[in-house]
Amino acid sequence: MSKIETMRLTPAIGAEIAGVDLSRPPCDAVCDALYALLMDHQVIFLRDQRMDPATQMALAEDFGEPEPPHPVYPHLEGYPSIMVLDFGGDVVPDTDVWHTDVTYRGSPPFASILRGHRVPAVGGDTLWLSMTAAHDGLPDGLRSDLTGLRCVHDLGDFRNSFTQGVPDGPATALAEAHARMGCAIHPLVRTHPVTGRDFLFCNPGFTIHVEGLTASDSRSLLNHLFDHIVRPEYQVRFRWTPGAVAIWDNRCTMHYPLGDYAPERRIMHRITVTRDRRLDGPEPGDR
Repeated sequence: MSKIETMRLTPAIGAEIAGVDLSRPPCDAVCDALYALLMDHQVIFLRDQRMDPATQMALAEDFGEPEPPHPVYPHLEGYPSIMVLDFGGDVVPDTDVWHTDVTYRGSPPFASILRGHRVPAVGGDTLWLSMTAAHDGLPDGLRSDLTGLRCVHDLGDFRNSFTQGVPDGPATALAEAHARMGCAIHPLVRTHPVTGRDFLFCNPGFTIHVEGLTASDSRSLLNHLFDHIVRPEYQVRFRWTPGAVAIWDNRCTMHYPLGDYAPERRIMHRITVTRDRRLDGPEPGDR
């Protein structure tokens, strides 16, 4: 195994990794090293990788169980767990919002592996932020007040997939989507099962209500938290280059893919890992 080099990108989150070749399935030692770096930095980046779909699947399977096909986005032919995010031209990006993936599920996924299949010459960056750093940056009194609160998460912007073009009246397709895809209640503050650090667990994409509060008070609290969370001090911004790969811990991060590259196309291949194979105990959100 070549010597793995790490360049930390910000004090809060993110590191660029060199000395790893993903042109073939990595050995156990490399996978273990990448996992340890992911726990340390929450999102890691590897450039100039010639990673094919089979190798991307092998890496995901070492981390845990790849997710079945996404309920909204298409998958790569022959690889049902590799989601294809193809935007640009006449297809307007619809993921450009701060979010943690699919928190409307009772057990949100552990991690994702994103490969730049086709990236624009300019634009199309992705930002990640540390929900651990955001939690630590709250005033002591507010941190204490959040203990024990829970939030409702639902489909968020995915509602558009089931309402556009539908006539006024009962939103039957949306009701069916809610029944099929679900909604969930999660603690507002969680403890990471590996690092032991507390982090905020709410996001503008899917978190809609704080349990026990009026609608007005819930909006006020969530808006205050959302304004705090997105401070630049908690963020890292990654400029995609051909062959770049990003791996992030979905439990304790949010991300925002910028939609500023039209009319160019941006095609990304993503695998979501539902469970952390190296974790002995339950994942956050397990019932």
